[in-house]
Amino acid sequence: MADVRIILVAPKFEGNIGAVARSMANFDVSELYLVHPCEIGDDAYRRAKHGSNILDNAKIVDSINKAVEGCFLIVGTSGVTTKSDKNYARISMSVREFANKVSDYREKIAILFGREDLGLLKNELTECDILVHIPSSDIYPILNLSHAVTVILYELFGTAINSPKSANHEEKERMFRYFDDLLVNINYPKHRMKTTSTMFRKMMGRAIPSRYEYNTIMGVFGDASKLIIENSKQNQKEGDQ
Repeated sequence: MADVRIILVAPKFEGNIGAVARSMANFDVSELYLVHPCEIGDDAYRRAKHGSNILDNAKIVDSINKAVEGCFLIVGTSGVTTKSDKNYARISMSVREFANKVSDYREKIAILFGREDLGLLKNELTECDILVHIPSSDIYPILNLSHAVTVILYELFGTAINSPKSANHEEKERMFRYFDDLLVNINYPKHRMKTTSTMFRKMMGRAIPSRYEYNTIMGVFGDASKLIIENSKQNQKEGDQ
C-alpha cells in the first residue's frame, strides 16, 4: 500500500475520527493528521477498535500547510462537482479513475477530507493539486466522513500502489510560483492571472506527473523568466542610450 497520509480538516465528531482510524487500519494506512479537530475521547477509541494506535499517533496541527508538509501530491475530496470547465476548483475525477492513475505512482500522497457539514472550503480546494469524488446519487451525494475514507482507501488498496519515495512539496509549490512569475513577466492580463494560475495547478494535478517532470518544468519556467527579465533590461538599456 502507498505511503498515503489521511488529513481530516476540522472534524466535528470524535466518533467519525475513530471510525476513520479503524478504516485506515483495515487498509494498512497509519499516518493520520488532524487540523483543528474536536476533542478526542472515549467514543473515538470505541469506534477505532484495532485502529486505536493510529489515534495515539495522530498528529494535531493548526493549518493545512503543516498537515501536507513532506507530501508531493495533494488530493482534495468533495461530494460537490462541476461539469463546467470554467470552475477549475471543482473539476474532479472519480476515485476509481484516480486510483488507476496513481497505481504506479512513486511519490507521497496526502488526501484531505473536509468538515462533516461544509466539506473543504473553496480556498482549501484551490490549494489542492487534484480533486476526487465518489460517484453517488444526485439526490443525496454526500457520504459520511468515515465511509468516504473507506471507499477511497479501498480503491487505492485494490490497485496495489507501490511504496513511494519521499518527496518535497515545497519544490512543487516553487514551480507554481515560477509559473505565476512568468505570467507577470510576460505582462499577462491581471484580471486573468488568478484563474489561469488555478487552472494550471489543477491541470498539473490531474496529469499527476512525476517529481522529475515537475522539476523539469520548473526549470523551464525559471529559465524563461530570467530570459524575459534580461531582455527587458537590455531593451531598457538600449532605449536609454
